[in-house]
Amino acid sequence: MTENPITRRTALTIGGASATAIALAACTPSGGSAPSSSASGSATAPSTSAAPSAEASAPAGGGTEIAKLADIPVGGSIDAKLNGAPILVSQPTAGTVVAFSAICTHQGCIVAAAGKEFDCPCHNSSYDAATGEVLGGPAPKPLPKVAVSISGDAVIAS
Repeated sequence: MTENPITRRTALTIGGASATAIALAACTPSGGSAPSSSASGSATAPSTSAAPSAEASAPAGGGTEIAKLADIPVGGSIDAKLNGAPILVSQPTAGTVVAFSAICTHQGCIVAAAGKEFDCPCHNSSYDAATGEVLGGPAPKPLPKVAVSISGDAVIAS
């Protein structure tokens, strides 16, 4: 009986395929599924400026407070949370506030606020902070909008 030994070419092909599978597995996000939100909206009110990230709380009038207007610089953006999910909030012009899911549409990494754009640290996708549209990178579609309004000095998610 004649045996067919594994050739060097076959061994290298199998090894390369295994290495590729491991590399691709390392690129997948560790959180599982990304939250989906497709509500749209923007809000307007008087402007002020500052910086850091915000944590959501429930205001008396309904909805969820996600930030203070003063914490969002005009022409800038901040990271925030809505019911534990990461979101991005920007104030493209004085008194106009928009928000988006912070889950990258490429592979589900968490996108960070970076002034007039949002940047994904995983594969360098970037999004416009005013529209959520893709500016560059492998992201296939814009970030989903999160409906927001302004109530007094607070930014409220509906």
